[in-house]
Amino acid sequence: MWGAITGYYVDANGLCHGFLRNPNGAITTFDPTGSICTVAGNINDFGAIAGFYDDASGVMHGFLLTPYGKMITFDAPGAGTGADQGTYPLLATCLNDFGAITGDYVDASNVYHGFVRAPDGSFTTIDVRGAQATFSNSINNEGAISGYYVDAKGMNHGFVRAPDGTITTFNVKGAGTGSGQGTMYSTNNQEGAIDGEYLDANNVWHGFVRAPDGTITTFNIKGAGTGSGQGTTPAIINQEGAIDGSYVDEKNVSHGFLRLP
Repeated sequence: MWGAITGYYVDANGLCHGFLRNPNGAITTFDPTGSICTVAGNINDFGAIAGFYDDASGVMHGFLLTPYGKMITFDAPGAGTGADQGTYPLLATCLNDFGAITGDYVDASNVYHGFVRAPDGSFTTIDVRGAQATFSNSINNEGAISGYYVDAKGMNHGFVRAPDGTITTFNVKGAGTGSGQGTMYSTNNQEGAIDGEYLDANNVWHGFVRAPDGTITTFNIKGAGTGSGQGTTPAIINQEGAIDGSYVDEKNVSHGFLRLP
C-alpha cells in the first residue's frame, strides 16, 4: 500500500499497541486478542502487516493482519511457552508481497531458530548446520531469506537461504573471530543483494553489501568512530540498492545515513 505506514506506540501505562496510518492520514490502532504489547513493523505493498505480541505470561506470538482487517495469530512448531520464549517475526523485512513471513522462535531450551511461514500457513524451521543459534532477518518476493547464525565459539556468520532451501554461508573479510564478533544483521532485496554489518577484532562496526554473485563490498560512513562500539551499522537495503542505517561517531553520538547505489 503506497504511502501507508505501520508501527507501534506506547501508552501511558507502558503498553505497546500497533497502528496503521493510511495515505489519507487516518490512523487505525490494533492489538491481537490477548496482547499486552503489540509490535508491528512490516507492511507489504498490498497492505498486509506482520509483527509479534507478548501475552500476559511474557510469551511471544506472531501475527498477520490482512489488508481486509482479519487478524491471524500463529506460533512456530517447537516454540517454547515460557516467558521470553515463543515466536517473533523480525521488523521491516520479515513479510513479502505474497504473504510469506520469516523470523525467529525461541524453544523451551531457550535456543533460537529461524522459520519461514508460507502463505498457506505451513512452517519450515531454519537451522544452519553447526549453528548454536539461527536468526532469519529478511525475505524477498522470490522467497530467498538472509540472516546470520552463531557457532559453538560464539562467532557470527552470515547466510542466505535460496527458495529451494539451499543455504549458503559467508563471512566478511576483516570480521572478528571472537565471541560476539563476525558477520550479522543482514537483509536482502528483490534482486538478491544483501546488506549488513560486521564487528571486527577491535569491536568496531562496519557496513557491507553482498552482490547477488557473492561479491562483498565493505564500507564505512565518513565521520564514523573507530573505537570499540562505534562505527557503521546498516539497517535495510531497497530494490535499487540504496541502504539506510546509522553510525556512531568518535564522541559516541549516533547519526543516520543513506548510502546510494
